[in-house]
Amino acid sequence: MNARSQLDIPSLQSRVSPEEWAARVDLAACYRLVADFGWDDLVFTHITARVPGTEDQFLINPYGMMFEEISASSLIKVDGQGNKVMDSAFPVNPAGFTIHSAVHSARHDIACVLHTHSLNGVAVSAQEGGLLALSQQSIFILASLAYHSYEGVALRDEEKPRLTADLGDRNFLMLRNHGLLTVGESIADAFLSMYVFEAACAIQVRAQAGGGKLIPVHPQIIAGAKAQAKAVTKGLGGMLAWPGLLRRLDRIDSSYRS
Repeated sequence: MNARSQLDIPSLQSRVSPEEWAARVDLAACYRLVADFGWDDLVFTHITARVPGTEDQFLINPYGMMFEEISASSLIKVDGQGNKVMDSAFPVNPAGFTIHSAVHSARHDIACVLHTHSLNGVAVSAQEGGLLALSQQSIFILASLAYHSYEGVALRDEEKPRLTADLGDRNFLMLRNHGLLTVGESIADAFLSMYVFEAACAIQVRAQAGGGKLIPVHPQIIAGAKAQAKAVTKGLGGMLAWPGLLRRLDRIDSSYRS
C-alpha cells in the first residue's frame, strides 16, 4: 500500500453512478494537487463539487484527513445543509460547508468551489489594496475578482447572503484576512483559477519585498483579459492542463483513484 494511502476505506465505485465516480476521482485529484503545490492548511480548508445530475448534493473532504490522503471513496456526500447522505466514519466541518453551501446555492452555473488559506493568499488578503495589477497572472484575476470582509470563523448562516452578494457572478473571491476562493464550471477550471490566483499573490509579495518601485499593468490590458485567457487556453479552460496534472499525480501516487 502506498505511504499516502494507509487508511483502509472500502471502494464506493460500485455504489455510485459512473458520473459521480468520475467527479470523485477528479475531486480527490484536486485535493492531492493542492497538497502537492503547498496550498493546504493541514485539514482546515475545503474543496467541494456538486454531484453530477443533482442540484443539492455535494462532495466534500472527510474532516480530519490530510489532503494528501484523500481518495475518491473517502469523500463524503452531503445535502445542501451539510447532512451526510451516505455513511462515512468521518465528520464534516460545519464552518467549511457554510461558505461552500452558500456559494453552490447562489451559483447554479458552477460545479466546484475551491478555498485555500495559503500564506501568500492570506498575506495579500490582509493588504488594504488587495491584489495589485503587477503581473500577467494578476490581470486574469482582476477581470473577475470580488472581495468579502472578514466576519470571523464562518459558522453563521447570516453571513451567507453577504458573501454571495459580494461574489456575484465573479469567479475569484478574496476573503479579507482569511484566504482565497475560486469557482468553476468544472473541478479543472476551479483548480486552474486557483493556480493563477496563488501565483499572482506570491508574485505580489515577492515584488513588494524587493523594495523597488513597482510598475502596474495598464487598466486597458486588464479590460481585455477575459478574451486573452480564452485564447491562451484554446477555449478549454482548466481542461487544457488537467490531463497533464493527472499524469503528474499518477507518477507520484495513483491511490487518489481508489
